[in-house]
Amino acid sequence: MPFVKTRDDVALHYTDWGTGKPVVLIHGWPLSGAMWEYQAMFLAAQGYRVIAYDRRGFGESAKPYSGYDYDTLSDDLAALMDELDLQGATLVGFSMGGGEVARYLARHGSTRVAKAVLVSAVTPYLLKVPGHDEGVPREVFDGIVAGLLADRPHFLATFGKAFFGAGMLNFTVTNEIQQWALGLALQASPKATVDCVRAFSETDFRADMRAFTVPTLVIHGDADQTVPIDVSGRAAARLITGAKLVEYGGAAHGLFFTEKDRLNADLLAFLQA
Repeated sequence: MPFVKTRDDVALHYTDWGTGKPVVLIHGWPLSGAMWEYQAMFLAAQGYRVIAYDRRGFGESAKPYSGYDYDTLSDDLAALMDELDLQGATLVGFSMGGGEVARYLARHGSTRVAKAVLVSAVTPYLLKVPGHDEGVPREVFDGIVAGLLADRPHFLATFGKAFFGAGMLNFTVTNEIQQWALGLALQASPKATVDCVRAFSETDFRADMRAFTVPTLVIHGDADQTVPIDVSGRAAARLITGAKLVEYGGAAHGLFFTEKDRLNADLLAFLQA
């Protein structure tokens, strides 16, 4: 299996499918690069080189005790970009992965990057603090951490229902898909799972938005209960010069599956533009 080593010698697992202009897919919490199954196969078939990697602590990557802050995580992305010598890449960040796109551009610039996509992303700032009253109260994230520490499998199984917008009257997401996502989540290190909640909830990316100097597409569901659109997708689009915002009416968080055909079409159109 292919791996790259980070600057602090952590092995990151990745898949590298197809040929053509590179597209780097950055997964969300608490999953792994395998969540991009439907996008990776589709884009590779359309003539793109598609790289999906597992964040440190997740999937098949090494699981160190520390390094789950966004400076380190964006440096991990830089190690991948440098090792594979990617040029003219499109970075696609889902949920927590949107933060890596933002911090990578702020720390490492856009020399290797042609375009950026934020899908259901946590940027620019989730946490409610004085002067940012539209954010999500800290107690919500404290509850997530408490749930993980008490019974991680049960919490993640319950979390997955809201993630996909699955309910008693919504049968568009099968039990098998929910179990698949749970299996990906349970591959992760418990320490990484907890630490990354603090990272994606507490990191302020508002200054990083100025680093988006490449064409940027923002995609978000307006019924996202996991990462509310007002504090994330709509706010990011306002802060990124020239960004295009596409809202998916009635869509929840897990667009990579629930809206996969529309998402694939929008990604392809943006790549070809």
